[in-house]
Amino acid sequence: MPETAMPRRVDWSEGAWTHAPAATEPRGDSLAVVAEPGSDAWRRTAYGFVHDSEHALVRPLEVGRAVEVVFTADFSEQFDQAGVFVRVDAERWVKAGLEFADGVLGAGAVVTDGWSDWSVGAVPEWLGRRVRVRVSRGADALTVRAGLDAEPLRLLRVAPFDAAHAGSAGPFVCAPTRAGLTVVFDEWTETDADASLH
Repeated sequence: MPETAMPRRVDWSEGAWTHAPAATEPRGDSLAVVAEPGSDAWRRTAYGFVHDSEHALVRPLEVGRAVEVVFTADFSEQFDQAGVFVRVDAERWVKAGLEFADGVLGAGAVVTDGWSDWSVGAVPEWLGRRVRVRVSRGADALTVRAGLDAEPLRLLRVAPFDAAHAGSAGPFVCAPTRAGLTVVFDEWTETDADASLH
């Protein structure tokens, strides 16, 4: 039986930005990211617009691997958001994590293949607390989990994702409606993908 690889902390310098944020600042082992106002990722569905300006710090994510990020969900304005971004190209990507909408913090994912599909559930008890978001890449799917740091993670989404895609993944932040959103990412880790859904 193959050995299970230990989780590996990813250095911030290993990633490349899909779109540069307003500013970044190392804080010990953590990285503070300041979002540009109006930054977002969305394609067409329901709203009729295309936004392609998210701040995602990504590196290759192979089949059989998972990426995790840890940050504090200290959000207060409409559509403040952060988590894990998985990108193939402008038409095919997934963003998974926490988003503040209509006065409530939600956990979910936007899965995009030409058109965006948003699934979300309310988690108001996570507001202002450290959360962990995990995305595992299997042979034909991404599995999204999230939860309070150091507590069991909840299954949020299983989404199709072709093994032939050259996907990249890492932490992301967006601030669609305001200036000044700063998210401090405390961890970016790569490890083995989840062995099962349940």
